[in-house]
Amino acid sequence: MNGTAHIDHQILSDAADWFALLRSGQACESDKLRWQQWLRQHPDHLRGWQMVEHIEQQFSTASANHPAHTEATLKQARHNRIQRRSVITGLALAIGTGGLGWMSWRHSPLPTLVAGWNAQYRTGTGEIRALELADGSRLWLNTNSAINTVLDGPQRHIQVIQGEVLIETGKADPRPLVVFTPQGQLQPLGTRFTVCRETDTTFLAVYDGAVEITNQARQKSVLHPQQQTRFSANALQPIHPADPARETWHKGILVADDIRLGDLVDELGRYQHGYINLSPAVADLRVFGGFPLTDPQQALDMLASALPIRVTRPLPGWTNIHPATP
Repeated sequence: MNGTAHIDHQILSDAADWFALLRSGQACESDKLRWQQWLRQHPDHLRGWQMVEHIEQQFSTASANHPAHTEATLKQARHNRIQRRSVITGLALAIGTGGLGWMSWRHSPLPTLVAGWNAQYRTGTGEIRALELADGSRLWLNTNSAINTVLDGPQRHIQVIQGEVLIETGKADPRPLVVFTPQGQLQPLGTRFTVCRETDTTFLAVYDGAVEITNQARQKSVLHPQQQTRFSANALQPIHPADPARETWHKGILVADDIRLGDLVDELGRYQHGYINLSPAVADLRVFGGFPLTDPQQALDMLASALPIRVTRPLPGWTNIHPATP
């Protein structure tokens, strides 16, 4: 759960609207006064405003190499004038805002981030990368992922530093392959499998062959084709049937087979810079279909054409998803 969980969806939407208006160059003095009055109305208004500022700064930094895209979005934002213009009289300005937990959004401690930057192979946000190693193994790195490899010893080693990797082992090389995560190690036996490093657990799904798990507590388990599980340093979770849709990300496709809109939006959010502000009123809608991971905004537009939702983008790096209005 991130630091925005207890900030109302509508407050975040209003904060983005105010930010877009003030950034548009079209705000007059009365607009600025109404904005200040809105800030004073409730402490969460100030917190929501600070969150929008933070997201915009992150998005601007991440989009520095794409000025044309950012400018196009800003031009669109200038046309999206505020529709709710009522004067709000308020309470005293709240000075203390509390911690919003910005770093917790990444669910990744600083040492892991630094290790990821220095990794042998890595991907950025929204990037999916295919690799072929010297031993004949084929790998696909998911968004925001990083690995190191050692292939010149009696064993072949892959270290998953962050994110997710799909591995198709090179069968011509007789040396054992061992995959390491902080929770333990995996030894595949001529196979195809996915490893995802999570906050305190490792996710494993096997699509072909078999993989032996050994966690830090020396507990062992073997997964066979079409099985998946999670394990921590001290515990092995039950084995379940593998979700075949889980593997399609390496083709740039997110397959939704009767899943919650909220879960799909969470997944799409991993592939883009910025923030998606989803209304709880539509989070439980069920979704079916295939959606492009390499273009999350197109995926959201596809959802808007199929579901009773409205997608708006008041400023770069910020997307609102509301119930569709009659």
